[in-house]
Amino acid sequence: MIKINIVELLNKENRTKYWLCTQMSMTNRNLNRIINGKTTSISFKYMEEFCKLLNCNPGELITYLPEENLKEED
Repeated sequence: MIKINIVELLNKENRTKYWLCTQMSMTNRNLNRIINGKTTSISFKYMEEFCKLLNCNPGELITYLPEENLKEED
């Protein structure tokens, strides 16, 4: 599973989801879908904006969680 680390990066930058939505002209619903893994793709345009606004690189934005790690968390 791919995890998007937006909440952690927002916390690191002392920013809110509202701020990010405003900066990206994105709805809160769409941002939450990305954060909660309810979307099947993210455009490079959005990834670039996330990285720019959250002062991170793509490797910090995305984490790969192997399936066996998911079972341990349940």
